[in-house]
Amino acid sequence: MKLHGLKINAICLFCILCCALQMACKKLIEIGEPINTLTTTEIFSTDATATSAMSGVYSTMINGFDGGLASTSSQSVFSAGLTTKLGAVSSDELFSSSYVSNINGDVYGANKLTVINATISPTIWSSAYSIIYKANSVIEGIAASKSASLHNNVREELTGEAKFIRAFCYFYLTNFFGDVPMALTVDFNKTANLPRMSRDQVYQQIIKDLKDAQAVLAADNSQGKGERTIPNKWAATLLLARAYLYTGDYNNASIEASSIISNHATYSLEADLNQVFSTSSNEAVWQLKQTSEDAQLKNATPEGLLFSAGDLNHHGYVQYGLTSQLISAFEPNDKRWTTWVDSTDYLIDSTKPGRNTYFPHKYIIGTQNSGLGQPVPQYYMVLRLADAYLIRAEASVNGASGGLGTAISDLNSIRHRAGLPDLNTNLNQLQLKNAIARERQIEFFAEWGHRWFDLKRTGQASAVLSVIPAKQPWLGDGQLLYPIPRGEIIADHFLTQNPGY
Repeated sequence: MKLHGLKINAICLFCILCCALQMACKKLIEIGEPINTLTTTEIFSTDATATSAMSGVYSTMINGFDGGLASTSSQSVFSAGLTTKLGAVSSDELFSSSYVSNINGDVYGANKLTVINATISPTIWSSAYSIIYKANSVIEGIAASKSASLHNNVREELTGEAKFIRAFCYFYLTNFFGDVPMALTVDFNKTANLPRMSRDQVYQQIIKDLKDAQAVLAADNSQGKGERTIPNKWAATLLLARAYLYTGDYNNASIEASSIISNHATYSLEADLNQVFSTSSNEAVWQLKQTSEDAQLKNATPEGLLFSAGDLNHHGYVQYGLTSQLISAFEPNDKRWTTWVDSTDYLIDSTKPGRNTYFPHKYIIGTQNSGLGQPVPQYYMVLRLADAYLIRAEASVNGASGGLGTAISDLNSIRHRAGLPDLNTNLNQLQLKNAIARERQIEFFAEWGHRWFDLKRTGQASAVLSVIPAKQPWLGDGQLLYPIPRGEIIADHFLTQNPGY
């Protein structure tokens, strides 16, 4: 099979297939092109063109849609920073500056959403379904192709990658919106008026797609030419472990997590926290490779640009700061505080304690130190090995093989590299559950909505969030799901709104 990476010119080729998809892809029912068109036949006629089509999917996920700037993709694509931003402010991780709050009404940070004022979360919906459409186009285009120049090993690999991406998108859709429509084809006649499927049904499809992907994807990083920028078997394994954890299937969650933890030849926890998000990270399971040709993004990641300070001398403006709730969760001498957090004396909220505003610094290249044409030290981390350890710990404490001893050992693996002491071996089940929740809070702060999803799936969201002053008065647990976009409800009479909206 032809090896492939992310190349920006792949977008152009893929646009021929997805011409109905414009930058925002406003409605799920508006997308569709017959799969037997001439353009589809041409694109899926050779290994090279089919591979380029799939590369275009990855580029869209990190660089944004055609005609958009990669430097603004964190505002327009769920997979380029938007998930992190909204998940962090909706939970108890980040608060926004007065400038950002004035634009957005701060309704996400205050959990005061309505169908009308929820103007950002619809972009999660539209961008995820646009990418699902692209993935479905690859799956169906390959299946329909009769070309002998599209070889079986390439067919299997690309179909596996597309199914992985489809499962990945639905994972975030269901965690943000609850029950969602399941579009598994590009056939307009079948997607025009889809009802919402239950969360359980969505997860069943996620798990099926991930198992299919796991069975055919490469077991190494050859598809990314040695880089970890193309999802492989182990990316599918890790996301599958997470899906099992979220659905309460603790035995299978532990089995899948253990399999990737045991792959010591490929994956290991980075002892140096500075290396965790690097392009050469041994902890990386899957990274998205941003373009380095955008005049504003330069050699940064979209999230690095989003969270960085205005200058490097601790005086610059930042858009988002760490909440007092997150700051107080760090233990003394935690290296994650000194490595993954930075500060500025520019106060974006004078009501917050201290003389500094602390902000996420997992991505070291931002506004003031990026350079066009300079080396790219970090890609955008999507899946990493630490997740497997914390998945297995949680599964073990909930009855999976290994029990409390495995949970403690896995937590200590994460704590060691953070410079923290081992946990007491006499912790009981409840104490360990609390320790896992805290470790996940710190390890994955401002990262892919982990905290927001964890609070909701463990039933702790209302108790934790309802007492935060900025979220008073608490409007109820209906705020734990975003409203279905108003335009979608209008366009599809089969869609129903989430309770409370």
